Amino acid sequence: MNAMDILRYGHQIVEQALDGLPDAAWTIPGACGEWSVHDILAHLASFELLLVDVLHSVLREGPTLTLTSFVAGPEQFNTREVSQRRGLPAREVWEEYEGAHRKTLTLLAQVPIRVRRLNGTLPWYGVAYDLEDFIVYTAYGHKREHCAQIAAFREQWSQQAQR
Repeated sequence: MNAMDILRYGHQIVEQALDGLPDAAWTIPGACGEWSVHDILAHLASFELLLVDVLHSVLREGPTLTLTSFVAGPEQFNTREVSQRRGLPAREVWEEYEGAHRKTLTLLAQVPIRVRRLNGTLPWYGVAYDLEDFIVYTAYGHKREHCAQIAAFREQWSQQAQR
């Protein structure tokens, strides 16, 4: 597996899901439960920042407050992170997400491949898993899931707008 490619593919999926989304559709609830597309992007931005902290933890650099918050309570983390971004323009949330994505690429390049594949590197995630597993499931797979929801929402919204 090439973890750098996985990160890039995940980012492309998000770009494609949001490309050309009409302004009027961004804040309508229902894209994922009660979340709007804006909320999904806020959620993905918070997970991109989480990945930055995960990589910092592997590299043993700097504080990892986002990771600490996530490990303490994933459900509360989701609610808090989305709520904090709810009043921000979508463009600002996108810039936060994209900036964090660029940081993940920079940080991952510093992690030796043997360390990326070392089981137990993220003990809070599970001793049978490695950093690449986290990237595939929690970064890439997570984006695929939410982008599929955005696609379904766009289709439904488009049909309703045509009526």
